[in-house]
Amino acid sequence: MGLLGELLLLPAAPLRGTAWVLRRVVEEAERQYYDPAAVRRELARLTERLEAGEIDEETFDRLEDELLDRLEKGVDGP
Repeated sequence: MGLLGELLLLPAAPLRGTAWVLRRVVEEAERQYYDPAAVRRELARLTERLEAGEIDEETFDRLEDELLDRLEKGVDGP
């Protein structure tokens, strides 16, 4: 793209920059959400909550399934 094209697109630069930042934030959030170490920590905390009587077996099973799905998707990629 030539100089004229760059000048015409200059007003949109803040929008392009904002879109780039938002993409990076989403990528990092997904990386952290699917991080196997983070999911394992949450599974351990979930087990602690069950043993402490904070949650019942049904809730534990539902939340455990969600975490295991995240772990599986994290291995395969989001």
